[in-house]
Amino acid sequence: MSETTETWLTQEAYDRLAAELEHLSGPARVEITQRIAAARAEGDLKENGGYHAAKDEQGKMEARIRQLNQILRTAKVGTPPSADSGVAGPGMVVTVKYVGDDDTETFLIGSREEAAVTDMTVYSAQSPMGKALTGAKPGETVSYKAPSGAEISLEIVEVDPYTG
Repeated sequence: MSETTETWLTQEAYDRLAAELEHLSGPARVEITQRIAAARAEGDLKENGGYHAAKDEQGKMEARIRQLNQILRTAKVGTPPSADSGVAGPGMVVTVKYVGDDDTETFLIGSREEAAVTDMTVYSAQSPMGKALTGAKPGETVSYKAPSGAEISLEIVEVDPYTG
């Protein structure tokens, strides 16, 4: 069994996901069931493209319902830590400088659900970089192993709460 991790969400993102779940669990389920029944009534299911397309869509929809239930069940909703904390973590906008490079990169540590509502780059707190940054403060240097196996070091330049 996989470990359950908290997903930080703004109230807006939580409300959007809850509305999507309500739609998929209600009207969308009824509509896809009706489409499957209508396609089934056409006869020969082996060569019925409409039936197979509707069944495929139903499977994807049910998977999304399960995903939304999991996200909403483990969501930590609200505002990120205060600006006073100055600690990198979920809900914080972090500016980093790669050690050995003068360029900086600014991104949000959050969930992909937040990425859907912001133009900012979002990195998961569960990613190798997100795990390395969580708990770090400006001026500190952290390292993590990238999926390629390379060791990457980052200096934290600035940490601010995400304001949307």
